[in-house]
Amino acid sequence: MEHPAYATLRPVTPYASVLLAQNPSPMTLDGTNTWLVGDAAGRVVIDPGPNDAEHLRLVADHGPVSLVLLTHHHPDHTDGVEQFVELTGAPVRALDPALCRGAEPLQDGEVVDAGSVGLRVLATPGHTADSVCFAVDHDEPAVFTGDSVLGRGTTVVAHPDGHLASYLDSLRRLADLPEGVRVLPGHGPDLPDVRAIAEHYLQHRRQRLEQVREALAELGPDVTPRQVVEVVYADVDRSVWPAADLTVQAQLTYLREAS
Repeated sequence: MEHPAYATLRPVTPYASVLLAQNPSPMTLDGTNTWLVGDAAGRVVIDPGPNDAEHLRLVADHGPVSLVLLTHHHPDHTDGVEQFVELTGAPVRALDPALCRGAEPLQDGEVVDAGSVGLRVLATPGHTADSVCFAVDHDEPAVFTGDSVLGRGTTVVAHPDGHLASYLDSLRRLADLPEGVRVLPGHGPDLPDVRAIAEHYLQHRRQRLEQVREALAELGPDVTPRQVVEVVYADVDRSVWPAADLTVQAQLTYLREAS
């Protein structure tokens, strides 16, 4: 079975399967990936997804669910949390205490039990301030990346919650993981090697920053984010230009912080 596969549990590794929510858009790609990790002795759900009753019921039907983990606060990952808790009674953990239900916030470096595997928490701020990834050290290692790394395209870093300097540090952290660690993202298909994709993301960000510098040199220091978008993101679908405006603002903030 290949991505995308709506409403069908798709096994990806011996310990992880995914249910794809039917909320496709330019920002969510094919939709939100809800991951089920572990086994019947300790099944953990990562990102219940949107408030879609059918999707949430399908996820709950593959329980029992011992714990819900959130990669970050964006609604396409979290809007279904309250209904999912009603369905399963499972506690919820996230980096942000405000998102937790009946459990303590996540701590960087801790290992969360998911039955047959442990999920090592990696704080990876940048896409949002509360973004985390979950690494699995296993014979078939993987990392659940939320929106820090996507299965297709690149991640939006939207000012002010998104912070580019933090995001670049997080990408370097992911690039330091061993070779062959599979990417299990919040959107898009899984990928074979997080080091390779993180290095690609870093190169892409460096190229975009250079383009923004060139736009500033041409348009002047008082340029607006939209003016930069019209030059630097001319090849990008206009439906995502509002997000690109916020990304450019994050880039401009980064350049000011670095100067």
